[in-house]
Amino acid sequence: MNTERNGSWLKRGWWLALLIIASFAAPFVISEFYLAILGEALIMSLLALSFNLLFGYMGQLSFGQAAFYGLGGYTVAMLLTKLHFNFWLSLVAGTGIASFFGLIVGYFCVRLRGIYFAILTLAFGQLLFFIIYKWHDFTGGDDGIQGVFPPDLLKSSVAYYYFILLVFIASAFILWRIIHSPFGHTLKAMRENPERTEFLGINIARYQLITFVIAAAFAGLAGVLWAPFYRSIAPFALMWVKSGEPVMAAILGGPTTFFGPVLGMFIMTFVHAYVLGFTHFWAVIMGMMILIVIFLLPGGILCFAQEKLKERRERLNSMRTQS
Repeated sequence: MNTERNGSWLKRGWWLALLIIASFAAPFVISEFYLAILGEALIMSLLALSFNLLFGYMGQLSFGQAAFYGLGGYTVAMLLTKLHFNFWLSLVAGTGIASFFGLIVGYFCVRLRGIYFAILTLAFGQLLFFIIYKWHDFTGGDDGIQGVFPPDLLKSSVAYYYFILLVFIASAFILWRIIHSPFGHTLKAMRENPERTEFLGINIARYQLITFVIAAAFAGLAGVLWAPFYRSIAPFALMWVKSGEPVMAAILGGPTTFFGPVLGMFIMTFVHAYVLGFTHFWAVIMGMMILIVIFLLPGGILCFAQEKLKERRERLNSMRTQS
């Protein structure tokens, strides 16, 4: 059994290695436009992974994840444009501010479950959006903040793309380790049966609060990467519509798999870029895709693919046993 598990892990490792190699080779084979789309997909995939830590593994649906994403972006933008702060320290500060607000918001949200948790995260997210949108003297209001430039080392599109890629790989690895640690297994137990988990003496609220802060930190990191990438940040980054993007990505790719939200976000980002070339009604096409997945692939695309591969392996093993 251990041999089969190691063999399966080895196969996954090979596929992952190929994807990483392809990502590093991308600037040499695709145009600058598609390189920008790829960078955007990586940033948004990090947001999707942070959301799925709450949804797919903790079992709580959040509609306020974009608030921490936007806070990270606004912190970096304001430090760089208003105070001319060090770029690298600004990245740390943006992630830290998102974590801090995640601690405050999470303190109230983890006391609730289900739809009440989701609505409260939405309420806090819209509150932060409203503050940034209306505080024109401090945040720029609906004009946002422009001129958020990275240092000379990262000013070229290729250099910043590689920076995004390295941060994404490191962040995904950290999240992977968290999910597959004893802490992550406790989260899954809480998701499957919170009453029994609490009966075992585990403080569910504490675990959920820690998870909420971690998810806010990685969402803030995604926003930190976004602002210098597009040289600007606007209040829309905190709006509930933005929080819906990682939700749709998780549904498309599969929330029960680690890379499902990443696959879903890549599909959404590239479909959006392609469809906008000939129509503004890209939301209609995206809605049709979501409906198809919900009715035909309820576990998501990646989960469906894994189940089919598992059935194929079992069928082959059965044929070998019979022969």
